[in-house]
Amino acid sequence: MTSFEEGYDFFAEHASGFSGTYSGSEYVSQVNAAIEKTRADLNDFSGFRTDVSKLKGDIAEFWHAGSFNADAAANNSGVRLTIDRSHEFASADLTSSDATPFGLKFYRTGAESAKQQAKSVFERFQEYKAGGGTDSLDKFLADRGYLDASVLNDPVYKGQVRVIPKDQYQDAVAWLQKKIEKEAVSRPEQVARYKETLALLSDRAKSADGTQSIPLSEADARRLAALAKEGAVSTEDLKKLGLSTDDLITYERIFNQALQAGVDAAMLSIVLKAAPEIYKAIQHLVETGKIDGEQLKKVGLAVLSGGAEGFVRGSLAAAITTACQSGLWGEALKSIEPPVIGCVTVIALNTMKNACRVARGEMEGYEMANALAKELFLSSCAMIAGGIAQMLVVIPALGFMLGSFVGSVVGAFTYDGVYSATLSFCADTGFTLFGLVKQDYKLPKSVLKSLGVKTVEVKKCHLQKATIRRMKPLKLTQKKMQPKTVEVIPLRRGVIGVSKIGYIHN
Repeated sequence: MTSFEEGYDFFAEHASGFSGTYSGSEYVSQVNAAIEKTRADLNDFSGFRTDVSKLKGDIAEFWHAGSFNADAAANNSGVRLTIDRSHEFASADLTSSDATPFGLKFYRTGAESAKQQAKSVFERFQEYKAGGGTDSLDKFLADRGYLDASVLNDPVYKGQVRVIPKDQYQDAVAWLQKKIEKEAVSRPEQVARYKETLALLSDRAKSADGTQSIPLSEADARRLAALAKEGAVSTEDLKKLGLSTDDLITYERIFNQALQAGVDAAMLSIVLKAAPEIYKAIQHLVETGKIDGEQLKKVGLAVLSGGAEGFVRGSLAAAITTACQSGLWGEALKSIEPPVIGCVTVIALNTMKNACRVARGEMEGYEMANALAKELFLSSCAMIAGGIAQMLVVIPALGFMLGSFVGSVVGAFTYDGVYSATLSFCADTGFTLFGLVKQDYKLPKSVLKSLGVKTVEVKKCHLQKATIRRMKPLKLTQKKMQPKTVEVIPLRRGVIGVSKIGYIHN
């Protein structure tokens, strides 16, 4: 195998690991970006003179939208919440991309929040008149899109999910249930709006795929409002409320993300493994006009082995990267670079595979050590070249992949050159290079045979048969004298196996 082929094979093995790490890193980056946007949106209230008791409602809108979108990124969901900021009558505060409206009320107590969420159209008309409004009921309804007075007992926020502070939820439920029991006796026509409010009451925004916002208490909303007015909402403040990567990225989500990354890595590995075999098959077809069946078998084997190994490497690398950068394994590992994880993952898997081969007697220990040394060297070359290429190419993963391919090939050429020179040095000096080279001082069988040394190899045990010897008369023969000569056989030290040096002769 040429140095180029060795470098290409090395890159083909490591590309799946690199793909997995970048997939995991990109996943964590998207969650981090959503969290940072939430922090920036809250700090945009810096300088507002609105009292905290009123500003807390606006803060709650940005909190629920931001935490929902961060959870959607962690859940690989396509649903997102937008803040409408509309002051139209009965307008929703938040709207999801699947068209679900949400209305927020953050009053002092659960009863007050529930009362505001269940307010009827007629009650809003009464408030309008008490505030100095002069329009008639018919005009009031027509201006707000109602056709007739049949909606007077309907809730203003009909159809909206009613979001209130988490610490008020139980009190709000109790208040609504009490109102339903009371109105069922005195004013049955009012029961429907309370039941509808109770059915849609929640302390968070939710979607059908499990994505949800983080519940916020009334006290926490006030504290966030106070910090936001100063532009002082920090990442630590959000973390205390449960908005951080290590809170949102659970092991279940890491597993799901790793599976997807493994599939992508398997596809990349299949392409890289099968491409050389497909090229050889096409070349044979062009030269001979025939399809080589054996070559097609090699293509199939490359697809199977490349896909399976690529999936394992990619999914494992993605899972490790996500766990490290999300903070699940501690703050110290959050800054680790994805290529390092990819290389370590592949090297660890290859070392485990070689260790099994050593245990089965298919590989010597020094051969395993040499393979590990070579992988470490090529990995260093791939990461260095990938880092340089990353600075030149804007696209993150593509730049590193191109650079690591070049680094792998150059590293293979360099290693083979140094390796050959090292073996020559070891052959001349007897140096074992700390056990990486095995020195064999046994004479070859051909040399022993030429020296007249007989060797015995017992393979099978055969019983000797008794035979009767026949007597023959001795014949007188004249012996010829021949002068004895000395044969000189020059020996030299050379490579007789993988990282193995012994005696050879010309």
